[in-house]
Amino acid sequence: MSKRACVRPVMGLVLALLVCGAASAAREPGKTAIASAHPLATAAGREIIEAGGNAFDAAVAVAAALAVVEPYSSGIGGGGFYLLHRAIGEEDLFIDARERAPLAAHEKLYLDDQGEVIPGKSMNGALAAAIPGAPAALVHLALYYGRIPLDRSLAPAIRLARDGFPVTERYLEMATFRQRELAADPATGEIFLDNGELPALGHLIRQRDLADTLTRLARQGTAGFYSGEIADELIAGVRAGGGIWTAEDLEQYRIVERNPIVGRYRDMQIVSAPPPSSGGIVLLEALNILEGYSLAELDALDRSHLVVEAMRRAYRDRAEYLGDPDFVDVPVARLTGKQHAREVAADIDLAKATPSSSLKPIASPKQGDHTTHFSILDGEGNRVSATLSVNYPFGACYTPAGSGVLLNNEMDDFSSRPMTPNAYGLVGVDANAIAPGKRPLSSMTPTFLVTPDRVGILGTPGGSRIISMVLLGVLEFADGKTPEAWVSRPRFHHQYLPDEILFEPAAFDDAARKALEARGHAFKLSTRDYGNMQAILWDLASNAVSAAADPRGEGTSEVWATPVMMGAELPDEAPTNDGFGESTYQPTLPAEDGSFVPDLEAFGNEAVPGVEE
Repeated sequence: MSKRACVRPVMGLVLALLVCGAASAAREPGKTAIASAHPLATAAGREIIEAGGNAFDAAVAVAAALAVVEPYSSGIGGGGFYLLHRAIGEEDLFIDARERAPLAAHEKLYLDDQGEVIPGKSMNGALAAAIPGAPAALVHLALYYGRIPLDRSLAPAIRLARDGFPVTERYLEMATFRQRELAADPATGEIFLDNGELPALGHLIRQRDLADTLTRLARQGTAGFYSGEIADELIAGVRAGGGIWTAEDLEQYRIVERNPIVGRYRDMQIVSAPPPSSGGIVLLEALNILEGYSLAELDALDRSHLVVEAMRRAYRDRAEYLGDPDFVDVPVARLTGKQHAREVAADIDLAKATPSSSLKPIASPKQGDHTTHFSILDGEGNRVSATLSVNYPFGACYTPAGSGVLLNNEMDDFSSRPMTPNAYGLVGVDANAIAPGKRPLSSMTPTFLVTPDRVGILGTPGGSRIISMVLLGVLEFADGKTPEAWVSRPRFHHQYLPDEILFEPAAFDDAARKALEARGHAFKLSTRDYGNMQAILWDLASNAVSAAADPRGEGTSEVWATPVMMGAELPDEAPTNDGFGESTYQPTLPAEDGSFVPDLEAFGNEAVPGVEE
């Protein structure tokens, strides 16, 4: 067994064992698959696999590359969730890299003297930013689960940040949406606009300060972000912009490893995200409700009606019960239990919709549409499903000068006031109220699906609609469809409040919509297609692997044969610290094959040796 496989974090590693025994029928696919939201990120992951890395090393590379080339969706100024499966031991675990509220945060942070929410205050500028978890996650993955040094797996992202990436149609769409906010902060506008205007297609976005920050991270581990020179820059920049970060906020940030949510739908095991994500619980509750019906025997209208009613009830429970489990008692076992599903489904009527107002009143949340996802399977059978975010497109549109770190606006994911809808119409109560050091509720739903003969890896961005998209993807998987079908299926969504079905144009034709309206459903046409699902299927019986990137986005998927390296020894210079504080990590010396090693003496704008194409 590798040396690093024996290392465990001191903060309390909790592993959930994969109980579907049939998965052991073919533990080594011999192929690697990567599906991500950007071609350059997919290529970065492949580069690291071919350099000898495993799925977890590739996850570092893909996540860091996405942080560079998809600044509207993720970044090292944000956070996210990583669902991991280790082939050795058949272990599932969940890495919570969600952002934390600053220690000076409080329930009235975004309210005026009359107790009303101040528009935009939790969305734009330094006060909207929670403490990032993304840098700590990259270090954590490399320290405890990867096979190659962090400096190597960060090499593609450093190269992309320093040399630049070309503006695409998708970049322009997001930049147009947030142009005014991007221009409002000089440091942010200088990076992501062109003299205050939208950049032209093909214009290179260079982020030299970000390249320097990533290089510090490669050299020093978490000490290269959460303390020292970069931490001082971040704190000074945030406070200059009206924010409330302190050195203590950064020093206290920790990755948390949690039990995944694990349940069953018929012969399928579902492994998904636990709180502070609502994704796994809401997904399982909806599936438990649907398990009470023979969906295959129903016509398309009845099936859609039932899926909406399941969404309605599961999202209703989300609003009342879910929050950061380190601060509130989330009744996970009850909400994911079959009995609870039977109880809440008791009043479902196949002939008519249940008005949300008639459900049990809530005693007494907010999601980012711009989020990203990637899925990875390596030749050994290790797998990663990761959903990352800065919340709204381009986050808070604020960059502390000199850092290159575009900050998130995840503070908007808290309930600023009970039952007040956020930017995405979600509501919540005290369970998701702002508190110092608390992690805001999320809908991110990275998920594994396991049946006796298949393994699925999927997830998507999309704010409050993430869970409903994954639910529809799961039902496609259950019907034996391919990853192309999961990611391309027309989508619809119901989240309890507002009491309406949001739908893509292709989801319902006029006749179907009128028939469902006759049952009492209200509809709202989405102004555009939504979501960006990335999916992988491993057929255990044939050992075939396939993958698909959502056609709504610009991502790509690749599948290629790779050698099985299970049990390979790690280099002697593997890190010995727990990923926090002063690092004992020493970068590798230049390899005979010329593989990348950062120039650790130079953090200026000169090119880093080995980074050029």
